[in-house]
Amino acid sequence: MRPVLVYTAARLGIFLATAGVLWLTPMQKAPLFLLLGALLLSGLISYVLLSGQRDAMSASVVSGLSARRRRFQESRTREDA
Repeated sequence: MRPVLVYTAARLGIFLATAGVLWLTPMQKAPLFLLLGALLLSGLISYVLLSGQRDAMSASVVSGLSARRRRFQESRTREDA
């Protein structure tokens, strides 16, 4: 669960930093374009900078799901017996 929170916090931080930088440009007069631009730029930056965290997050999610499936199958076999 921790890698998911780290990745999400990093993505949010990059988005807020990008929005802050764009606020210093003339885009502050058009808040919708500022937010869309920040979303696009932060997505690109996150794709490049957070590849390690993204891999750790996906591994964490996959292991959590496989553990749940295993426990579910164990409980089903106990009920059937």
